Amino acid sequence: MYSFTYTLHLSPSSELSFMNPPIPLRIALVGLLLCLGYFTQAQGLKIDRINPTNWFVGMKNQQVQLLMHGTNIKGTKVKVSYPGVFVDRVHQVDNPNYILVDLTIAAGAKPGTVPLQCTKIFPVTEKRQNATVISGGREIITTVPYELKARTAKPQTVSSKDFVYLLLPDRFANGDSSNDRFADLADPQSDRTSPFLRHGGDLQGIAKHLDYIKDLGVTTLWLNPVIENDQALTDEGGTKRSAYHGYAFTDHYNVDKRLGGNEAYLKLIQSAHAKGLKIMQDAVYNHVGNRHWIVRDLPAKDWLNQWPQYQNTTYKDQPIVDPYASEQDRKISQDGWFTSFLPDWNHKNPFVANFLIQHALWTVEYFGIDAWRVDTYFYNNLEFMNTLNQRLLEEHPNLYICGESWVNNVPNQAYFAKNKLNVPWKSNLPGAIDFQLYFATNESLNQSNNRWYETLGQDILYEDASRNLIFLDNHDLDRYFSVIGEDLNKYKMGITFLLTTRGIPQLYYGTEILMKNFKNPTDAEVRKDFPGGFPNDPSSKFTAEGRTSTENEAYNFVRTLARYRLQSTALQTGKLTHFLPQDGIYAYFRHDSQGKVMVLLNSTKDVKTVQTDRFSELLNGVTSAKNVMSGASLPSFKQIQLSPWSSLVLELH
Repeated sequence: MYSFTYTLHLSPSSELSFMNPPIPLRIALVGLLLCLGYFTQAQGLKIDRINPTNWFVGMKNQQVQLLMHGTNIKGTKVKVSYPGVFVDRVHQVDNPNYILVDLTIAAGAKPGTVPLQCTKIFPVTEKRQNATVISGGREIITTVPYELKARTAKPQTVSSKDFVYLLLPDRFANGDSSNDRFADLADPQSDRTSPFLRHGGDLQGIAKHLDYIKDLGVTTLWLNPVIENDQALTDEGGTKRSAYHGYAFTDHYNVDKRLGGNEAYLKLIQSAHAKGLKIMQDAVYNHVGNRHWIVRDLPAKDWLNQWPQYQNTTYKDQPIVDPYASEQDRKISQDGWFTSFLPDWNHKNPFVANFLIQHALWTVEYFGIDAWRVDTYFYNNLEFMNTLNQRLLEEHPNLYICGESWVNNVPNQAYFAKNKLNVPWKSNLPGAIDFQLYFATNESLNQSNNRWYETLGQDILYEDASRNLIFLDNHDLDRYFSVIGEDLNKYKMGITFLLTTRGIPQLYYGTEILMKNFKNPTDAEVRKDFPGGFPNDPSSKFTAEGRTSTENEAYNFVRTLARYRLQSTALQTGKLTHFLPQDGIYAYFRHDSQGKVMVLLNSTKDVKTVQTDRFSELLNGVTSAKNVMSGASLPSFKQIQLSPWSSLVLELH
């Protein structure tokens, strides 16, 4: 009977070494193992993935949890020999292919490569009288290098001084046709003739048009998600569709290579920053794609919200806010799946929470983004969201974060952001994506009822409504120009309101050139390619020569007002004072110690004459005014005549 324990050391390249014994002894050992049935094909202790892929020294929170994946690595012990880095605990989970390692990175730790020494004892078996018994163990050691980087990120503050431009990377511009398709991805197709397939837009294409975006008066780019979506085509409403939109993540630490990958994203952000532009990244914490590498090999069943049978969310926010709601309704709203092919994270699992929080922190540090827009906000566990926001703001106090809560009234919208409500749970989300002001704009322009005044009057519910992101349309909505009946006067009025009221204005790509369409039959209709962004386009709307006279009129209207806003502190951060709408006229002022701007909106089909004496509290001391859009002076403005469906922006002196 033999019992034999030996140690195998693996280099980072996974090549085995028997501690380099003499060749005769090596042959004898192998022969002995073969005779006893111990020897199996030497694979070693293999770690094939670690998330986060690297970490940073100097973080205020000194703990990081490494999610390590390999083949049958359960039971592995981890040691570190690196100044200022310590292993606190190794967690075991149900799936033998994972361990989670808690590290402390002390304040004095330096950037460098940390050797993670991973050790596991594999049982050795032998055949005895037709039975297999464990007769010893073999200790396998491998050292995995893990990089600690210096912190370099300094996010710029996104505030009401900014003007945000939202674009869908796949549909904006194709700067590198070599990355349009890859045979090794689940969806290898690219076809611009299909509204449901990928079209080839990428990050290099965006980079080529940064001057166009900046010249428009934009200060911040919001990109729909850029993270890898290695999804197969999904059946939605009877049609096969790709995940070109980006909301089905399959690997958090890789930017989709069809967009150019991590390197292209870094270059885009650096180029944008060099031109004075900021970057807002789209975050998805509620769900992932069903081909996410973690979903395909779950560490444990409770990493996802599980149900006895498939349970879709109701898409209702009311049970979350309603003090009388049943727990079942509340659970379905938040824990039900968004769709059958977007598995729902269980944020109550602390490992899942750490994974998502650390990815957010890593993204800010690694890429240097300036702000977050959070998708499907109220579907997330709200305690988790508060923790995530807190962790981000602890590291970067000026970081802007806004959340998508597509709800039906102002109190519910305020509930999911920082607010003045007397409620048991308090959100710490800095800004709301202001669907209520969006609805008010549509009603004001289509029904002439001045819902603007009524909606803004409820800003008392927010801690700071100036941090709300306001908009006329986005990738999930009917195009603005179509909603208002392709009426250029209404178009200008809505643009005027967007760029002169409180909040952070956001424009959807192509709205400046009158791109149109309803979401009929699908949202692909409002996600068309930007004309001129792709090879062989018949014209380029990036240039005045490629636009029609009407498109140029719209473009120049946006550009003139947006660029004026860039130098008007009154419009950026000034106080808002508005007056009760009368006879279809909505009047308001933006004012601070540096200046005063008066805005008049006529949302009727009639010519109106406005007597300005009712605005005397804001006009006291004003002797003249300038029409911001035309540059013309108004030496006297006791009476102002407004055309039907028109707007007027006056700089007061």
